[in-house]
Amino acid sequence: MFIFFTLLGLVAVLVVLFAYLYRAPDLSQFDTPRAALLVEEHEISHAHENVVVKITDYVAASDPKSSIRDQRLNMENLMTADITAAITQVDVDGVPGEWVVAEGADANKRLLYLHGGAFRFGSPKSHRHITDELSRRSGVSVLAVDYRMMPEHKITACHEDARTAYQWILNNGPQGASDLDELYVAGDSAGGNLTLSVIAWARDAGLRAADAAVTFAPLTDFTMTNPTWRSNLATDPFLGPFLRPLSRLPRWVLAFATRLPTGKPVNHPEISPLFGNLAGLPPTLIQVSRDEVLYDDAQRYANRAIHFGSHVQLDVWPKLVHVFQAFENLPESDLALQRAADFIDAN
Repeated sequence: MFIFFTLLGLVAVLVVLFAYLYRAPDLSQFDTPRAALLVEEHEISHAHENVVVKITDYVAASDPKSSIRDQRLNMENLMTADITAAITQVDVDGVPGEWVVAEGADANKRLLYLHGGAFRFGSPKSHRHITDELSRRSGVSVLAVDYRMMPEHKITACHEDARTAYQWILNNGPQGASDLDELYVAGDSAGGNLTLSVIAWARDAGLRAADAAVTFAPLTDFTMTNPTWRSNLATDPFLGPFLRPLSRLPRWVLAFATRLPTGKPVNHPEISPLFGNLAGLPPTLIQVSRDEVLYDDAQRYANRAIHFGSHVQLDVWPKLVHVFQAFENLPESDLALQRAADFIDAN
């Protein structure tokens, strides 16, 4: 009996310890908009309704027991696009990548793109609609990298490859080694997380800062404590079905489980940029749907960065799917990508 109560007490101590170590600070003060906020109210297009059906079918057909290769292929098939830019494969100091260069794009005006996909899926190929459009609309040469992903690697490997690509693009363009005139970084979802992390890392490392950053629905808080992680599960047809089972777990269990693939505490600024030093960052555009799970991740990051004196513009759309910018032939995507291009051109 003594041993039983001793073990029970030890378990209780460990639970309290994990809850304390991986707690998230109260950031509810940043739920009130401070950003240069755009809420684009409009009638949802019929094309967007078709995208919702497409995503619903994708989620229904998803089989967690299938191979990771098949799961990644399914995501690529979900977001296929016809593009006009030239694609050139490149070795980015050991990281596979591709240059996406539209006709007339400037080789010395470069954008590093970091794709989304929950650090498990996605590729430069799956996100070519975005990279093609940004190159065409802004005249930038886009470098999209195929960074290492889970489950083969920890999330820290994703960040290492993003940093490698950032350093490489400073001295290499689509035509070979050369200096650059302008530098931009962009990414969506998990890639938005990498984008916000790498621009803070570049500041701390004393590297040339990006002229601007663009993120689409970035993951900024791995503690999963932002209110819309739960309140928007039902209105997010893309992420909601996958995250609903996690929402039933205690916070400390999530924190412990997340520590395994990340190799860091969930509140560490490298993987949760919301909790980092947000002063002195490049001008940043964040686009997000008000009805998706990651809405508060975007809003809180924008408001906290502004609190620290950084310039952030927050574009919000109602009722759109997660990373709607990745889908072609979508009026909402066209508008969002043009606003992103305008932001790049203005900085």
